[in-house]
Amino acid sequence: MESDDTPNKQHSLTEWRWPIVILAVAFIALGAYLKSIKTAKETAVATVEKTVDAVKEGLREASDIAERFQQTKITHTFEESIPEVKGTGEGNLELATMKFTETLKRTNKRTILWQQISLGTTVTEIKVPATFRYHLRLSDPWKLEVHGQHCVVIAPRVRASLPVAIHTDQMQKKSDEGWARWNSDEQMTALERSLTPRLNGYAKQENHIRQVRETARGTVANFVKEWLLKEDHWRTNRFRSIRVIFADEAETHSALLNPTLELN
Repeated sequence: MESDDTPNKQHSLTEWRWPIVILAVAFIALGAYLKSIKTAKETAVATVEKTVDAVKEGLREASDIAERFQQTKITHTFEESIPEVKGTGEGNLELATMKFTETLKRTNKRTILWQQISLGTTVTEIKVPATFRYHLRLSDPWKLEVHGQHCVVIAPRVRASLPVAIHTDQMQKKSDEGWARWNSDEQMTALERSLTPRLNGYAKQENHIRQVRETARGTVANFVKEWLLKEDHWRTNRFRSIRVIFADEAETHSALLNPTLELN
């Protein structure tokens, strides 16, 4: 005789099938959620660690830059970099050139009988273009001062580069002898011999140096700017201008209101 419990058991399984399915799906979803939380946590921790490392590195760089930005460090580091530049030449920084046409003249007068009778006057003249060049010695003392965001450069004095470059191919010579004089060739030879030393003397005169001083100032400012760029100091939040003062200039710090070079 067949039992009546079979339909009841099938009915019970049918009733619990969907709750069991829902419960299984819920467990799967919970597992996925917990895994996602763990992954997110690991990602967040890794991101925080990277951020902390980046901040530490940034602080180290900022500390290093701040230290190098100090006045004593600026001058010291700059002076240390100069030997690298000196190795490429003779230790001079060429500043400016200027071309002049110079006229040299010599006059010789001869008299006899206690200066009562004149034998005439010999006049010789040379007109020649010459290029004057100016430099400063990189081995001479330098000083870089920090005034807020302004870099003040106390540079070595301007010097004439000797000998002066004489353009002999463009030289013009003229002589005029007196009625009883025959020494123009001799006088011209002597004048030619004096040409180089006289032009060298002219090159060192203050009035010649004054004419190239502003050009020379700009050359030094650009020279220092290149170094500041290399040191990461030529920026809006650091140096914004450069003021150049030569060691032989009698300028006061009130003149710093007029920068030689400004950051645009």
